[in-house]
Amino acid sequence: MTTDTGSGSDLGEPTLTIDELAARAGITVRTVRFYGTKGLLPPPVIGPRRVGHYGQQHVARLALIEELQHQGMTLAAIERYMEQLPPDLSHHDLAIHRAVVASWAPETVETVSAEELQRRAGRPLGADDVERLTAMGVVRPDGDGYRVDAGLLRLAVQLLDVPLSQDAILAARKVLVAHSRAAAHELSQLFRGEVAERAEEDVKSLSAHMQPIVVQALLTTFQRSLRDEVHQWLAMSEEGGSS
Repeated sequence: MTTDTGSGSDLGEPTLTIDELAARAGITVRTVRFYGTKGLLPPPVIGPRRVGHYGQQHVARLALIEELQHQGMTLAAIERYMEQLPPDLSHHDLAIHRAVVASWAPETVETVSAEELQRRAGRPLGADDVERLTAMGVVRPDGDGYRVDAGLLRLAVQLLDVPLSQDAILAARKVLVAHSRAAAHELSQLFRGEVAERAEEDVKSLSAHMQPIVVQALLTTFQRSLRDEVHQWLAMSEEGGSS
């Protein structure tokens, strides 16, 4: 079953062919089709000449599937996870889910070849792209290969397409790191006071339960706060333009 081009579903500019989608995700066309038969991907939008086109929602779903695989989930478990997601999630919402999943991954820095770096990036990387990734602290040249922060690579590659200067991206990273560390410190102090007089098992139980809740709460709160800020900014811009 395929969707019509007039569909109102959020496929996010469905302009990618199946070959381009596979290359972007770093997988084979056969795997894309397999995921489609399993219901892990929504059907493509059918364009002229009956060619299927894919969008950002497909890219985001494939990135989430990849992250779930990195966490050691089986295909059956991934299917159950994806089935629980609302069918109308935007690619932005899917990115939030992926961020929550990725937060459990240990910090991993690997040495890879230039070819493997491009495969993991899911796209060709020019010299300028690699230079920007290096400036972000995600990639570091190491002999004939590169030292790569695997947990941040996909995010950094997405930032390559954001119309911001390198200085702005690095300044944003500094703000995020500073505030996230401050929030983590204050929450840690708060929870430490709560468990100061409790048994060791109670402390471990609280830690195990609170970490996923706190991560989800921070992501959701930040997402909503950022949305409100953008809406206010756009409203002010419209008022200024109409005056």
